[in-house]
Amino acid sequence: MEKQLIDNAFYIQSKKWGIYQSYCSDDKPLITSLNEEECIRTTRWYLKQKQENAFDNVGVKTYTSIIDEKL
Repeated sequence: MEKQLIDNAFYIQSKKWGIYQSYCSDDKPLITSLNEEECIRTTRWYLKQKQENAFDNVGVKTYTSIIDEKL
């Protein structure tokens, strides 16, 4: 199957069980979805956020919990 670039940035491939996977132009997997339109829409959103460095603003939080009960 020939790769057809969408927006010159990514392509979509149909996989087993009727799911769709998007890949960037260097074949790195990006988004998996149940339908093709949603895969395209979500991949466009993801690449836009990545281009605007929106993911750099997300903080990493760590939580610790202890359960002191015997089961």
